[in-house]
Amino acid sequence: MNKTFHITTFGCQMNEHDSETMAGLLLEMGMTRLENRDDADIEIMNTCSVRENADKHFFGTLGQLKHRKEDNPEFLICVSGCMMQQQTVIDTLKAKYPWVDIVIGTHNIHMLPELIQKVSEEKSKLIEVWPDTDTIVEGLPAERLFKHKALVNITFGCNNFCTYCIVPYTRGREKSRTPKAIISEIENLAADGVREVMLLGQNVNSYKGLAEDGSEMNFASLIRRINDIPGIERIRFMTSHPKDLSDELIEAFVDCKKLCKNIHLPVQAGSDIVLKRMNRHYDRAHYLELVRKIRAAVPEITISTDIIVGFPGETEEDFEDTLSLVREVEYDSAFTFLYSIRKGTPAEKFEDQIPEETKHARFNRLVEAVNEISERKNKAYLGRVEEVLVEGTSKTDENTLTGRTDGFKLVNFPGDAALIGSIVKVEITDAKTFSLMGRIVE
Repeated sequence: MNKTFHITTFGCQMNEHDSETMAGLLLEMGMTRLENRDDADIEIMNTCSVRENADKHFFGTLGQLKHRKEDNPEFLICVSGCMMQQQTVIDTLKAKYPWVDIVIGTHNIHMLPELIQKVSEEKSKLIEVWPDTDTIVEGLPAERLFKHKALVNITFGCNNFCTYCIVPYTRGREKSRTPKAIISEIENLAADGVREVMLLGQNVNSYKGLAEDGSEMNFASLIRRINDIPGIERIRFMTSHPKDLSDELIEAFVDCKKLCKNIHLPVQAGSDIVLKRMNRHYDRAHYLELVRKIRAAVPEITISTDIIVGFPGETEEDFEDTLSLVREVEYDSAFTFLYSIRKGTPAEKFEDQIPEETKHARFNRLVEAVNEISERKNKAYLGRVEEVLVEGTSKTDENTLTGRTDGFKLVNFPGDAALIGSIVKVEITDAKTFSLMGRIVE
């Protein structure tokens, strides 16, 4: 099919990887991917249901596409992703956005080429959203964003049911891929020049893959197996749920040289009362003990986190508990969010919602604390030499390269684009809140 397409991705790395798969499927059909939506024959919007801002952005963009459809009836609009697994969203699309041609969910993106073909030929509209399924479709192609690094799903879905989160209802119950399928994929990626893999799952720590001999492989054992794959030089993973972080995984950080010394460990709140209402299955003391054990085993490790501000019922004392935890842990970075109601979650029905002005005031105090710590920790890198995987050139200066350290610190430095995909030694010459500056050294 000689058509062009553009993909707009909202949300997390899971969505990014789904977009890579959809792009791979369409390229196999003979289509061409474009960077500019305005020039494409097909627009695919891969949605996220986790954050309210993503919802608003999606519907706003969809509204803008109405004029494009009116000017060119042959222009196809496809919407996919987590939002499509919610019946209320589908009902809204039917009632208010009739110019959408294809609706597809998270469990059947492999059907995208078939649906586009059918809609193009029959001039029809299709809604093809599967409910949760135990089936994992293997061997799908992917058009990676980067030649030298890749996203690799090891689990799909989630069993945690945090009271604020819609993911278990949109991505379904947790399913683990087999070790054989994962290892085979990563071996092929290594043969294709990939040097870094990011293992993905809503909770990678609970990975339980069925090995060929019928035994069950856990997450730490999977990492050890990947560590032996020639060509792979860096292993990362996301996201790691504190309730399932094992001593065996901490030992893997010590033993596996390729496992990057960085962990994203979402805390969400520092108050035991709030953590219980969130259904997080750990308390403050347990979380802090995990941090202590990780740093005792790997002193150089960097730690990032997620924090939600203004969860229903959060008192000033609860918020101060979060602030004190942030100051005690001293995160290298933190993704901070204002709580927003997600329809279909238990927290939607909690009556003690926090006023917006209170949430924003607390959010600003939290961000100030997080940024102060991040800048101070970054300044500790001044004069150090770090190994940086060069990811590309700066968006604002083609003569400036950008990349990540083993600890996931973003570094910008002068250099030639020919170095993209290689690991270079960089001396850190300046430090800012969110990034480092440096120069290449021999």
